[in-house]
Amino acid sequence: MLVMKGIWSFCLLFLFLLWGGEAFAGELSERLANFPQWEKLTSVQLASGDLVYPEWMAGTWKVTSTLVDLAAPLAPEIVTPGFEGNRRQLNQPVSFVVRFVKRQPSIAGLKILPQIGYKSSILVADRAFNSLNLARAYLGDEAVLLVKVDPDSPNRQITFLRSSRQLVSIVTARATETTSDCKFITTEVFQQLFKGGSRPYFNSVESTTAYHKLPTSNPAIEADQVTAVYLSPQDPDYFKGGSRPVALYHYRLEFFPQELPTTPKE
Repeated sequence: MLVMKGIWSFCLLFLFLLWGGEAFAGELSERLANFPQWEKLTSVQLASGDLVYPEWMAGTWKVTSTLVDLAAPLAPEIVTPGFEGNRRQLNQPVSFVVRFVKRQPSIAGLKILPQIGYKSSILVADRAFNSLNLARAYLGDEAVLLVKVDPDSPNRQITFLRSSRQLVSIVTARATETTSDCKFITTEVFQQLFKGGSRPYFNSVESTTAYHKLPTSNPAIEADQVTAVYLSPQDPDYFKGGSRPVALYHYRLEFFPQELPTTPKE
């Protein structure tokens, strides 16, 4: 359960949709403001293609992530494993390095040609690099062996852990909301399958993040993120939970520019 607790903590942080998926105006902003009064989000669209970031996120960044609040809306009847232990992470900053790079857009591994109307290059997260650094920051260098992204779909990746354990993450749906003050808000819904324990463990996670470009460089970007964990259909309490999350985690993120590229430990 210690590993699962850490896995919940490094849920996806980087969420900006390439095509469509626009949420109703103000819905995601209101959702963040209403923490922890949440229901399962319905105004999302099927995830397709890679996530595209604004140009002001290009480059390499040191990110500091701090858990500032957490809630168990269905407690004491239903509490997820590791929730109480996660209280020890409150106000304890964790740092890791991420980078965003230019690539040619693709769908299902096929490159999109510029002449059909799409940009010749887009800014995307270096998913394997970012996820490896993020996982090792929370779980330790020795616990995380490798992260692989499906070459045919950026929405599917596998984190290989020690003792032949694996975390398979599949993005299923997204929504975004943009504002005029250098801010964008994103929601991503994904399924997680943890393999290698006594039995496979499956759950559904939603992560909603509001990124804000700052006029300063220290930090240059800040973000608020709420990660919501929902029961899987295999859970005996699944119908008791209904559309409400069983655990909510509120993080504050700060992005500091890094002049020199950083390579994760192999």
